[in-house]
Amino acid sequence: MIILGLDPGLGTTGWGVIRKEGNRLSHIDNGEIVTDAKLPLANRLVLLDEKLSAVLDHFRPDYAAVEEVFVNKNPQSTLKLGQARGVVLLGAARNRTPVTEYAARLVKKSVVGNGKAEKEQVQAMLRILLPGLKIAGPDAADALAVAITHAHHVLL
Repeated sequence: MIILGLDPGLGTTGWGVIRKEGNRLSHIDNGEIVTDAKLPLANRLVLLDEKLSAVLDHFRPDYAAVEEVFVNKNPQSTLKLGQARGVVLLGAARNRTPVTEYAARLVKKSVVGNGKAEKEQVQAMLRILLPGLKIAGPDAADALAVAITHAHHVLL
């Protein structure tokens, strides 16, 4: 089973692809989709959609797992994050990939064992769970953690 984890953001959307075979997890690839803040919002959303479509077409995941939205103190940031999440959810659904959403606390608890774990703890555990892993960036790390969470919660 191939699982695509996604950590949506308008500036940077992280993605990570893993394979689950029985109880064994292996890393396939990870990366970040970055949009230029100088571009109009609509253009940034189109760019996110195009690059995510390329990832979906290339890896053909069986499942997509997306980190749930959290509320920022800045309502404008929350709105932009929601728009990016909409593009991510639509892209996966358009590709006929079943999508499941996970809260950040559950992701941290699934990977580290502590729902309040720091990003560094999550990244350290990712390197243990996926030996030889080279992480493209912090958003890609979060996406891999979401994919692992789905691997732990999917019933097969």
